[in-house]
Amino acid sequence: MLTLNDTVSLQDAIKSYQYCNSLTEYSRRKTITVNIGDIPLGSDYPIRVQSMTTVDTMNTEGSIEQVIRMVESGCEYVRITAPSVKEAQNLENIRKGLRARGYTVPLIADIHFTPNAAELAARIVEKVRINPGNYADKKRFEIIDYTEDEYQHELDRIREKFIPLIKICKEYGTAMRIGTNHGSLSDRIMSRYGDSPLGMVESALEFLRICEELNYYGVVLSMKSSNPLIMVEAYRLLVNRLNSEGLKPYPLHLGVTEAGEGEDGRIKSAVGIGTLLEDGLGDTVRVSLTEDPELEAPVAASLISRYTHRAEQAKPIAPLAAEALPFNPFQYSRRKTREVYNFGGHNVPRVIADFSHIAVEQYEDLRSVGHFYLPVPDKWKMNDIGTDFVYTGTRPVPFMLPMGLKEILDYDVWKTQNDRDNKFPLFTLEEFEKAEVKSEILNIIKVDVSAPLAHSLIGSFTHSVLLLQSQNDHAMPEMRRFMVDLVQKGIDCPVVIQRTYSSENVDELSLFAATDCGGLLVDGLGDGIMLSVPHNDLALAKQQNSIAFGILQAARTRMSKTEYISCPSCGRTLFDLQETTALIRKRTDHLKGVKIGIMGCIVNGPGEMADADYGYVGIGKDKIALYRGQQVIKKSVSAAAAVDELINLIKEDAKWFEPEPIEAV
Repeated sequence: MLTLNDTVSLQDAIKSYQYCNSLTEYSRRKTITVNIGDIPLGSDYPIRVQSMTTVDTMNTEGSIEQVIRMVESGCEYVRITAPSVKEAQNLENIRKGLRARGYTVPLIADIHFTPNAAELAARIVEKVRINPGNYADKKRFEIIDYTEDEYQHELDRIREKFIPLIKICKEYGTAMRIGTNHGSLSDRIMSRYGDSPLGMVESALEFLRICEELNYYGVVLSMKSSNPLIMVEAYRLLVNRLNSEGLKPYPLHLGVTEAGEGEDGRIKSAVGIGTLLEDGLGDTVRVSLTEDPELEAPVAASLISRYTHRAEQAKPIAPLAAEALPFNPFQYSRRKTREVYNFGGHNVPRVIADFSHIAVEQYEDLRSVGHFYLPVPDKWKMNDIGTDFVYTGTRPVPFMLPMGLKEILDYDVWKTQNDRDNKFPLFTLEEFEKAEVKSEILNIIKVDVSAPLAHSLIGSFTHSVLLLQSQNDHAMPEMRRFMVDLVQKGIDCPVVIQRTYSSENVDELSLFAATDCGGLLVDGLGDGIMLSVPHNDLALAKQQNSIAFGILQAARTRMSKTEYISCPSCGRTLFDLQETTALIRKRTDHLKGVKIGIMGCIVNGPGEMADADYGYVGIGKDKIALYRGQQVIKKSVSAAAAVDELINLIKEDAKWFEPEPIEAV
């Protein structure tokens, strides 16, 4: 256990890289059971699905109707905000109304700044959620240099405020989630630990230690962030610290907070949640989308469903000890590779569009992957998600490709082509070994992780990039194992992650691909993506391309789009989040790499959008505050003018440019 006199760094906090049962075999982390109503939570039970209402908590009938829709969509737990005592009191009316209609779903009160509301709610509902960053702690965005005595005094004050809630939870059999949010770490935690996963973990452990001292164990833990990398690192570190301190193995609630909407929200959620599920972490899932809450549960269920039979379906993988990892699982670093053409080295990960089942016959066919021919000026344009390579297999493109796009062909076909500067070969390992002719620029070698690998052959050829495949249901850990082998053997060729899916369901494709590829990218493994779904549909090709770029963006490895950090709405929300998010997206979605936070209330305001460049936050009826980073720039802007004012703020910073009407041409 860290003491206040220790140097508070990540390396001091960890004793090993261990954070899960196995890095190669699917094995769910063993936890204690926490009873939440009549639906227990923990490793002895299925991974549970939950969501949160968006109706005003004082609207009793509206809340009841929405909870019922959520339950019908698959929610097993429902969270309702209780920002003050009056909302906490009304939870009893909502609960009674649900019970009268035959619904016994456990209810969770969401508490932020009001301990007295938590103490009341704990007598009514099955579970309360508190945020350590603002429950009896302070968040004023101030840097304070605490002395040892001052720090301890703050801990004593928190203890005094927190103990009454613990005693009530023990008396009433109420469960509790101690849910840290990256964006709402207190000034005290920030001053000592910084804006870091370690700070998130320590924030929760301070409260958890008090629970254990009072022999209260009905606790669920979460480490949420809008940044999937931070979220993954924090959960891993939490498990590591629980083990090293000898604390009980509490169940984990997984979620990427403020993930956003649509495809991007699903991808971002899957990169964070799916990466942890792959390693057996997680006991309940909430997907936070800026959509109606009944649409969240099916997404969470799709993520969870992949692991129902994973252990029995997975093929064996050679064991990998945590201490053998050549990277720190709690801190991002990218695998060092040599540069081959525009792969590896300091290049961003590349996207290869699989057109092997689609005949590219005219310029218009490439519009689906972000390359547009404009006939009037007779030139090509590329949007922000224009693919880097198109793999055409055995059917070469019959016209000259635009400058920003190169072609990959199967080796036997490539040999017949005259253009060796813009067309590159794809080999099987056997073909590569026997080939008399190779590209002097770029050779793609297709390798299955289960096949014997001629390491020396691949490692010695300067111009080679691996296209890594797996047929294992437990593909992500198998690919990770392979890339760890490369590092250990000193082989530094770039690796493109290739995944093939049978489903043409776009929702499933985005979730599964984001899990499989994102789980590698968050550990710095992978220099490109190629997604494959056997089809001849250009509309689906467009979706695949968008998903690939979305995964790279969610993993923070290649920023190609505007990013929206938008909360999923709740009873505190002061404007129509879905409508406002859609409006802001329509006006700003051409601003590559700019991050915009859209928050329904001040609770989810400057803290939760900590990762954003600009913020749009509801502060009252028809009143919006605009932020640059975490600093308020304009207060009380009318909602009607707020989007224009946000754009003016972006213009002041010289980050605005007018969109080019490529799609309309």
